Amino acid sequence: MAKAIKLIRGVLLTVTALLLAALIYGFYAVPDEIISVREKPANVSFVYTLTYEENQNKERIKSEGKDDTYDVNISFLKILPVKNSSLTVSERDYVAISGELFGLRLFTEGIIIVGIDEVKTAKGNKSPADKAGLQKGDVIISIDGVKVTSCNEVSEIMEKSGGRVMKLQYRRKDKSFVTDFQTAYSETEGKYKAGIWIRDSAAGIGTMTFYDTERKTFAALGHAVCDVDTGEILPVFEGDIVNAEVNGCYKGQKGKAGELCGVFSSESKGVLYLNCKCGVYGEMKNMPETDTLYPVAFNDEVKKGRAQIVSTVDENGPMVYDIEITKISYENSEDKNLVIKITDEDLLNKTGGIVQGMSGSPIIQDGKLVGAVTHVCVNP
Repeated sequence: MAKAIKLIRGVLLTVTALLLAALIYGFYAVPDEIISVREKPANVSFVYTLTYEENQNKERIKSEGKDDTYDVNISFLKILPVKNSSLTVSERDYVAISGELFGLRLFTEGIIIVGIDEVKTAKGNKSPADKAGLQKGDVIISIDGVKVTSCNEVSEIMEKSGGRVMKLQYRRKDKSFVTDFQTAYSETEGKYKAGIWIRDSAAGIGTMTFYDTERKTFAALGHAVCDVDTGEILPVFEGDIVNAEVNGCYKGQKGKAGELCGVFSSESKGVLYLNCKCGVYGEMKNMPETDTLYPVAFNDEVKKGRAQIVSTVDENGPMVYDIEITKISYENSEDKNLVIKITDEDLLNKTGGIVQGMSGSPIIQDGKLVGAVTHVCVNP
């Protein structure tokens, strides 16, 4: 009898420990915010179940557009409560994938300071920018209350300033400042100078990711357009995209990324309105016609393994190439979540792998859009 009681106690302690471990694991492993799509049932896992249907009207806390958000209860084996979470049930988006090469022309919102220099005066070298507290990467918004939109405009104001003190408004990161700014007279050039190097525009080529035929918008590039000197994301004042054709390719080599070479056309095909770390976005002037739309995957639908990218690397236009998704991570980065490896021999022979200009190439897996190419990894 004593042995039986001891055995029962042991079993009960083991079961209790396992249940406690399951509850603790579930509390930390089950996310506080869960996203689901209407076309498939919402669940967490085989052992952790969510419930909300019975009191749907009572627990529904938001309804805007295509998304509904609910307070849900998470339980272990439908018996023991684990935690409360938020469930967002969304309509799945469908888009037309592209893979076309395009040219980008962007004018910045404000004038970016890309370098600071000294002015040689009769009393020695002076740095008006240092004296005013300006730094590389600052964006000049206005001078004496007048908004400036081009480098030529800033240069003309500085040269005609006569050395007077001006009120210069600038932005650093997300904050705005106003400082006194006074030019210095250059003995070598015979005019007033600000001692700053500035930029107001950028241009380049990239790959279109997708079109949203319902909203008449597009997404491209997969990463932000950044200033080559400061590394800062260029704020968009205005810009557009144009057609581009490949006229050559420098293949990627060990220790060096390759590059597509393209030729711009003059006709604008779309207007840019956003430049952010996930790419550039805008509105199409004439939406391309297509009968094929791809569902946009949710995070839990992406897996390691075979996939494809759609890219333009020669005169043949967008082509499908085989890749492998080797790593998936949503914890450390909001814009770089996948690592891919090119497995297509044809693409490797043409480009040597991912090259500059292929950024934005859509990634397709199981018939869904799962991401876009953003950067190339260069092996030393």
